Amino acid sequence: MSNPRNGDTKLPCLPRNGLVKIPTQPNGLGSASITKGTPAVKNRLCQPSSVPAILSPALAHRSDLPIPSLASPLSLATLASVSTPPGASLVGLNTSEGSEQPSPERLPGSPSERQLAVDEKILNRLFWYFSACEKCVLAQVCKAWRRVLYQPKFWVGLTPVLHTKELYNVLPGGEKEFVSLQGFAVRGFDGFCLVGVSDLDICEFIDNYPLSKKGVKSMSLKRSTITDAGLEVMLEQMQGVVRLELSGCNDFTEAGLWSSLNARITALSVSDCINVADDAIAAISQLLPNLTELNLQAYHVTDTALAYFTAKQGYTTHTLRLNSCWEITNHGVVNMVHSLPNLSVLSLSGCSKVTDDGVELVAENLRKLRSLDLSWCPRITDMALEYIACDLHKLEELVLDRCVRITDTGLSYLSTMSSLRSLYLRWCCQVQDFGLKHLLGMGSLRLLSLAGCPLLTTTGLSGLVQLQELEELELTNCPGATPELFKYFSQHLPCCMVIE
Repeated sequence: MSNPRNGDTKLPCLPRNGLVKIPTQPNGLGSASITKGTPAVKNRLCQPSSVPAILSPALAHRSDLPIPSLASPLSLATLASVSTPPGASLVGLNTSEGSEQPSPERLPGSPSERQLAVDEKILNRLFWYFSACEKCVLAQVCKAWRRVLYQPKFWVGLTPVLHTKELYNVLPGGEKEFVSLQGFAVRGFDGFCLVGVSDLDICEFIDNYPLSKKGVKSMSLKRSTITDAGLEVMLEQMQGVVRLELSGCNDFTEAGLWSSLNARITALSVSDCINVADDAIAAISQLLPNLTELNLQAYHVTDTALAYFTAKQGYTTHTLRLNSCWEITNHGVVNMVHSLPNLSVLSLSGCSKVTDDGVELVAENLRKLRSLDLSWCPRITDMALEYIACDLHKLEELVLDRCVRITDTGLSYLSTMSSLRSLYLRWCCQVQDFGLKHLLGMGSLRLLSLAGCPLLTTTGLSGLVQLQELEELELTNCPGATPELFKYFSQHLPCCMVIE
């Protein structure tokens, strides 16, 4: 039996899109989603869950206990087909506060087996082996299981996703009643993602979630109609929020950011918000002196905005992601590297006007970088990779997806980087077998993505077995990846997850 998880061990991966469904709970909760808080999940395939040996033989072979496999996402149809104990609720079915769950005495089996099934010491170890989706189902088996599973330790790193329609129950008279969020509070959730909400919905959430005033640390609003007034009220009332995400919210303005942003915010993400331009960056730079992380996707931000950051932020900000900021050029990179010299994570993904000269500025001035994303930068060539290899000696992750001008020569430069652990070369259409040979001596590599590289052959790919420390290899849409090759990898790279 493998050891139970602790804080130093990875949680089991979730379905590939990172989302699972929360079943309706007997405390009146509507259905919702939970998303795993780690970005690594998106690149991993789900592995079948293993039921540990501490289950008794009688319980291990019980077909009526809802212990679904991780190999496929749970859907309403899947859960509806699971035989559940009397009183347990299924996804999508509303239950009341008084819904009955079976007591330990009503569980089938001998008295000793029933006692084993509700032993809290055993359950506290057992439940680490299940995904968030499975825990939601298992919490409905009986009160004892629910009491154990509702401990906050089982939900760390998970964020509930609540859509507008899931926030209200329709009463017999046609009126709407805001759902009870007590079940979320018991599990100690300190972050939420609200989808499609209005100013009124946010006010209702604040009034009904017991931890909203001080206990919520992270808020994400997606495709919502929040206005300047709603944003101001939310950040004024929810004094604990230090991480804020606004995605696809087109009704707030730059003036709303000036009036609502609070100095306590340390991480801000703004994407697909049409009213965000240079003045918004000015507000962020002046109102958030403690900013450590900024993620920005804004089509109208120019080079000027990157000169707004203050000396204080230059000291505190370690993560900057500029995604699809089409107007930013090498001049903006100059402003950025001088304003934020302590960056350890930088993304210029989709900044299509940045060239090799911009990368040279980054390499010469941001020597602390550990992660660099240059994906979808079509002007990047092998010369940029030479600058990176010469100056960024601490770099651990490099993303070059869709850098279509990179060739085998560029990979020869990267082969000298002894600290590089993750290398993404998705859809680099000029990379050939000869280029792969340069990577075979990189013993530090743990993750390599060659998805969509059309010129790689089976022979060239088979040489990757020399990378014995490799943990993940992505070969999706790679013509040279044949069934025979995957079998060969399973024999010679047994500890590597090969994504087909």
